[in-house]
Amino acid sequence: MENPQWAAASARVEQALTERGSAAQVLVTDGSARTAVEAAQTLGCEVGAIGNSLVFMADSAPLLVITSGAHRVDTAALAQRLGKQKIRRATPEQVREATGQEIGGVAPLGHPAPVETAIDEDLGGYPAVWVAAGTPYSVFRTNLAELVRLTGGTVVKVD
Repeated sequence: MENPQWAAASARVEQALTERGSAAQVLVTDGSARTAVEAAQTLGCEVGAIGNSLVFMADSAPLLVITSGAHRVDTAALAQRLGKQKIRRATPEQVREATGQEIGGVAPLGHPAPVETAIDEDLGGYPAVWVAAGTPYSVFRTNLAELVRLTGGTVVKVD
């Protein structure tokens, strides 16, 4: 991870983990963790154990959805479950503005301001869940209960 912006993003995630009392450690990977498939190959785990952090715009506000790498987000169903009018993918600029991070490395925390978060209930089926730590080459290990604690997120069905 030679990019100075990436190093700063991972440092913010590490600081946020520490501030929230987490023992999770940021791991810089040799291979890419930009997609759930790449992350699973790099980490040697099931794709479903990858917590994909995706940013959407829910009505006019950012919404972070941490979904199992085995799922795609049904935005219409999710909008109904969360009581939103419409959920659509955020643009790369909206992702950076909301999280301070780039697509492919968005972490569940370490953002400039809190972001409403929805967490895929199926992540509870894995004792260990891997999520990005601010860059496409950094991750940390956690679980569903800790993700909820760290983000204040709502556990919901994501399909």
